[in-house]
Amino acid sequence: MAGRAAVTVRAPAKVNLHLSVGVPDDEGYHPLATVFQAVGLYDEVTATRAPGGTFTVEVSGVDAARVPCDGTNLAVRAARAVARTAGADDEPDLGVHLHVRKQIPVAGGMAGGSADAAAALLACDALWGLDLPRAQLADLGAGLGSDVPFMLLGGTAVGLGRGDRLTPALTRGGWSWVLLVSTSELSTPAVYAELDRLRAGRAVIEPRVSDPLMQALRSGDPAALGASLHNDLQVAAVSLLPELDQLLETVLDAAPMGALVSGSGPTVAVLAEDDQHAAELAVALGEAPGVARVLRATGPVPGCRLVDGGVRGAV
Repeated sequence: MAGRAAVTVRAPAKVNLHLSVGVPDDEGYHPLATVFQAVGLYDEVTATRAPGGTFTVEVSGVDAARVPCDGTNLAVRAARAVARTAGADDEPDLGVHLHVRKQIPVAGGMAGGSADAAAALLACDALWGLDLPRAQLADLGAGLGSDVPFMLLGGTAVGLGRGDRLTPALTRGGWSWVLLVSTSELSTPAVYAELDRLRAGRAVIEPRVSDPLMQALRSGDPAALGASLHNDLQVAAVSLLPELDQLLETVLDAAPMGALVSGSGPTVAVLAEDDQHAAELAVALGEAPGVARVLRATGPVPGCRLVDGGVRGAV
């Protein structure tokens, strides 16, 4: 099969500017109305051809020891999904070794695992010369996790359903973020379960996207966007990790444009007025309790992209 010897794909992190969560359905899935923004903090996945239909992975970089290197790894699952789509039974040479280089926090609410899965989808498609449509890769990604299709798309987008029904959002300009990576981690299923517990016996409104937030994105006004940031999961994340409440108070005292827990947390995304303001906030918040490290990023940025096509040719 024509293809390449090795391919590297870069995938961004994400911040949920808005996350509205409904009541779980009969299958246990929560309907969502969310606004994703891809930000310039990246993982890279290098896919190299491997013999005999083998699928292996190694992980390096930040928090590498916390990422599984077996069949449960989302990048490996993504590679196998592409192989199945290509008809691996007829192509016994479809094997791959994946090298994941981590910068996105692990279990931090910024979709690091989903970014790796999306990168592996694109990398294996290019590695094996399949030329699958992006829409088909997104469908494969949706079977792996609700955030994976957005990691392929990038930019700023509204996500409905399970978060995988995407519509690009109109935005003006760029946004400067300070990302406070926690010394702790949170399990996404545990955060959703805690939200359900906290809501037990209460009426829950149908998820919808905030009109003021969408208007703020179109106007490019950081103050308006900061005032519109919202995350239904934040109360559950704080319930499971009470020190987050103190961190959020410390953040607000530093006078950002706005701040919220990203996704299921515990990373706190802090919106700055501009890059200079972000630099000042990063210094001010660098010693905040419970913060393992402070990162800066801008958004929106594109989704997964090939950064090294490797060597073309039949292998």
